[in-house]
Amino acid sequence: MPEWIPSEGSAKGRLVLCAMEAFSAAAFDDVNVVELCATARVTTGTLYHHFATKLGLFDVVRLEVERRSVDRIAGALAARADDRPATAARAALLVGFDYVVDSGRARLAGASVPAGRDDGIEAILRPVLGADGVVARLAVATWRAALMCTIDGVGVEAVRAALAQFSFGDDEHPVETGLRGAPDTP
Repeated sequence: MPEWIPSEGSAKGRLVLCAMEAFSAAAFDDVNVVELCATARVTTGTLYHHFATKLGLFDVVRLEVERRSVDRIAGALAARADDRPATAARAALLVGFDYVVDSGRARLAGASVPAGRDDGIEAILRPVLGADGVVARLAVATWRAALMCTIDGVGVEAVRAALAQFSFGDDEHPVETGLRGAPDTP
């Protein structure tokens, strides 16, 4: 299990916090390692010692933002436990959307999950939206695309309103009974 944010006063902690700001403000390729390290008051050697690569640092930061998002989405799902699955999932994703946008982390939370890694948000939605995970996977893809729309300059309120219109499942027939009328084709 990866270590989360270290002590803020340590060199590693300063680097992670500065990286969170840098990767929230700019695309991965636009973040300069030398400038990032100077802002954190560490050497590039410190970055490579603790994270091996710029991508390793990015992954730690992205994972921390995902963990914080999962906490909020899981809390919202628990609060809506008596709702139909699609209603609960939509409400929870809106809570997650609001948290991520308000914290300025849309670029990080909207980033694709690295290959070979489980998507924490998809994992908490899967039991609600169906064990096969298809609806959960599509719901999370929609959520991440909505976050990236805000990065691309689309107004937050317009994006949130559009996200609120999505139906993540069939409220008339809860997902655990299967999708009604879905063709049996791959």
